[in-house]
Amino acid sequence: MIFKNSLNYISQFFFFFTNKARNFYLNSNIYNKKISKINDKNLEYKPSPSILDCLIKYEKKNKIEDFSLNSIWTNKNIKEKDYKKLHSFFWLFTLDLKSSKQSTQSIILKWIESNHNYNYKSWDVDILSKRIIAWISNSKLTYEDSSQEYKTKFNSIIQKQINHLINEIKRSDWIDDKMIGCAAIILTGLSFHDKSGYLDFGLNLLKKIIKFSFDNEGFPKSRSIRQLNFYLKYFILIREWLKESQNDTPEYIDEAIYYLGQAYSLIFQNFKKNILFNGNNENNNKDFDNYLKRYGYKFKNENNEIAGYSILKNKKNALIMDIGPSPEKKFSNDYQAGSLSFEIISGDKKLICNSGYFQNYKHQLNDLSKSSASQSTLIIDNQSSCKLRKQGNKHSIVENGLKITSKSVICQKNYWSVRAAHDGYSKQYGIIHERQIEFFPENNKFIGIDKLIKKKKNKSTNFEIRFHLEPNIKTMKTQDGKSIFIELENEGWKFTCDGHTIDIETGLYFGKKNSYTENQNIFISGMTQNENQTIKWELIKI
Repeated sequence: MIFKNSLNYISQFFFFFTNKARNFYLNSNIYNKKISKINDKNLEYKPSPSILDCLIKYEKKNKIEDFSLNSIWTNKNIKEKDYKKLHSFFWLFTLDLKSSKQSTQSIILKWIESNHNYNYKSWDVDILSKRIIAWISNSKLTYEDSSQEYKTKFNSIIQKQINHLINEIKRSDWIDDKMIGCAAIILTGLSFHDKSGYLDFGLNLLKKIIKFSFDNEGFPKSRSIRQLNFYLKYFILIREWLKESQNDTPEYIDEAIYYLGQAYSLIFQNFKKNILFNGNNENNNKDFDNYLKRYGYKFKNENNEIAGYSILKNKKNALIMDIGPSPEKKFSNDYQAGSLSFEIISGDKKLICNSGYFQNYKHQLNDLSKSSASQSTLIIDNQSSCKLRKQGNKHSIVENGLKITSKSVICQKNYWSVRAAHDGYSKQYGIIHERQIEFFPENNKFIGIDKLIKKKKNKSTNFEIRFHLEPNIKTMKTQDGKSIFIELENEGWKFTCDGHTIDIETGLYFGKKNSYTENQNIFISGMTQNENQTIKWELIKI
C-alpha cells in the first residue's frame, strides 16, 4: 500500500511539473512565433449558414447594435458558462443579416486586440473550434465588404488559431472536442483552399476518430445515444461543406454516415419520445429530421438490435432494453449503470422509463443519475451493477465493468421476448442477474421474469427492482397491497407481483438536461438467498 501511494504521489508530481512546464511554453514568445507562421491566402469558400441548421437552433432576431461594443470583451465579472458562449461566437447565428457589418467586424477586431496571443481560457479547444466555425460560416457579416487591413488580420488570426489547434487537439481529453476541432480544421482548409495542409490534416484526423471511437457496427464505443446524435450531425455537416465547396467526399465519411444513420433510424425516428439510456436526455429531433429530409438523407433500419440495445416496436407499443456490456473505461464518461434496464412506450407516452441523465459532471446529481437505482432494473445491496470511480473534478468512469453472459431476442407479430443476463453482481455477491420481458400485443400484457442465479454462497442482503415513471404519471396502490394502478392520461395499467412486496416511492427525474423534478417509481423488494430466485411481475392494460 505504501509503495502504491508513493507511485501515485510521484505520478501526480510528474503530471503537475509537466503541466506547468507546458503552460509556460504555450505562453512563451517561442510558441507564439511558431503558431504565427501563416500564408497570405484569403478566405475563398464561404459556406452557407443554413448548413449548420443541424447543429444550432436559433432565430435571427438580434441586431449587432444590441450588444455593447465598448465593454463586450472587458467584462471580468462573467460566469464561466456565459464566457464560453461569448467567446465561441455562436451567438453570431442569432444576428439578423441586416445587422451592421461594420459593427460586427468592429467587435471581432476588439476580440483580436484582446486575444491575439494564446490564452488558456479563450483558446480552449472547444471554444476556439466553435469560434472558427462561427466566424467563417457568418462571413456575410464577419468578412464581406471589409477593408484589406481587416481581412489580413482576420485571415491571420484564423490561421494562427488553427495552427494552435493542430498542435493541441491530440492532447484533448474529450472525443467531442476532437470532433468539433476536426470540423474547424477541415472548414479552414476548404475556405482557404489549403488542401495539402489544413484539409488533409483534418480529414486524416477524422479517419483516426472513426477508428478510435466507433465499434464494428459504426456505433460510438461509449454506447452513448446522445453521442450518436452528435457524431451524425458533425459528419453530415462536414460532408455538406465538402459538397458545397465542390470537393470529393472520402468514402469513409459516407460509410460513417450510413452506419450512424442506421442507428439513428432505429433509435430516434418513429419515436415521439427519446429513450433515456447512457447519457441521453429529452430532445425534440423534429428540426433535425426536417434537415435530413431537406438535404436528401434517408435512413432505414429493420433490425431489432443495435449496439447492445434491443428495440421492438409496432404502431402502438415499443419495448427497449439495454442488453449490452459496459463500455471500456476510456469511453465511459457518460455511462449509466443500467444493465438490463428497459423502457416501455404505449402510444406516444412512456409507461416505464429510466430516470434520465444529469449532464453537469461537477454536480453531485451527475453520479446519482448514473447509479443503477436511477434505472429501471435490479439493484443489490444499494450498489450499482458497475463500480464507478470519480476522476477528481472530472467525470466518473467505469472502474469495474460488466459483461453480458447470454441474450436472445424474439420479435413476432403476436409475441415479443427479450432475455439477457449480466455478471455485474457476480464477483461481490455471487449472483448473475437474468431478465426476460415478454409482450403479448393482443392482450396488451407485459410479463417480466427476473432471476437471481447463485454462483457461490454469500450472506443474505437486500435487493430491489425499480420501475421509474415520468413525473406526470399518477399511481395508486390497492388496499391489499397486491396491485398498483398506473394512470397514463387516457390509459390505465395494472402492475402486480405475486410473492414479493411492492410499493411506491418518490424519486428524482433527470430527463430534461441539467434539471430535476420529482417522480414516482414502483419497486419490488426482498432478500437474496443461497439458492436461485425468480421474481415474476406483470403489467397489463385495463
